[in-house]
Amino acid sequence: MNSEPIELVLHAGDYSAPFVTDYYKALKSRMIGVFGNNDAEKIKLRDRLAEAGHEIRGRFADVRADNLRIALTHGDEDDLLRSLTSCGGYDVVVSGHTHQARIVEEERTLVINPGEIWGYLTGKSTFAVLNTSERNARLFSF
Repeated sequence: MNSEPIELVLHAGDYSAPFVTDYYKALKSRMIGVFGNNDAEKIKLRDRLAEAGHEIRGRFADVRADNLRIALTHGDEDDLLRSLTSCGGYDVVVSGHTHQARIVEEERTLVINPGEIWGYLTGKSTFAVLNTSERNARLFSF
């Protein structure tokens, strides 16, 4: 990700444990994240990521980027994810729970699941880049 002109990273959760936070120290961009259903030691995770200049906001984050309103949630609560996607209040919804990379347009909302950066469950390391000025996104794999 450091080779792309990325200003802000949104992380949809499942860091797992505080020991992984060392990997995020090298990230040049600021990161805002939410917790996932597999995150343990949440206080320590939040503190360690804050030391690296990153922020975890809890289970949900309302993020503004350029003129876009973005909902960031893990995605393990189906009713919440459906509501965020269909309410018309968000330009973009980012979630991750399924670890399946996809970008779809639902109604007027761009819905992004970047997949999983480590490729641990799916065997595919992926992330998505959102162009906020054009309101489109692209998946990257490595």
